[in-house]
Amino acid sequence: MPDPNGHPSPTGPYLAEGPRTGLRRFTDADAAEFTARARESRTLHHPWLFPPERAAAYAAYTETLARDPAREGFLVCERGEGGGGGADGAIAGFININNIVLGGFRCGALGYGAFAHAAGRGLMGEALGLVMGLAFGPLGLHRLEANIQPGNAASIALVRRAGFRLEGFSPDFLHIDGAWRDHERWAITAPVAHAS
Repeated sequence: MPDPNGHPSPTGPYLAEGPRTGLRRFTDADAAEFTARARESRTLHHPWLFPPERAAAYAAYTETLARDPAREGFLVCERGEGGGGGADGAIAGFININNIVLGGFRCGALGYGAFAHAAGRGLMGEALGLVMGLAFGPLGLHRLEANIQPGNAASIALVRRAGFRLEGFSPDFLHIDGAWRDHERWAITAPVAHAS
């Protein structure tokens, strides 16, 4: 059930949880861990994304997520010990839903990134499934989009495994790292219950 601002309400430490991951909101207390992980992951992320690496940038980023009704931000946290060295609650990455439009469209655009220590361990795939559950459940969305640069094979594999379909190609779509970058458009729509 959403809170008064339309955000999903937590029932425990996480808004949603799977066997190995939990989703929760960004907090001020996460700044040091998040920015350290972003700095450690610079090579993994470049040239695709640039999460905040300093406390002031993190504060501005999270304030925008918290105040903008067209955005939902989720930290992906590891649950339990072991399986890759992640401590319980350690931040593994993030998944945001941006540009949320309601009404007849009910759509949002995904932005996400794994941190280097968590990459390739299946955590983001599980977390994306949790985000989809929130998007198509309490948030009431019908469609999620992911716009991905064609060379970002890991990101394409992530959404493909989650059931997204390739819908097209957008030249010069987003300005990233000093240039307009081409993107593939991937999308998924909410499951529709058919009457028998």
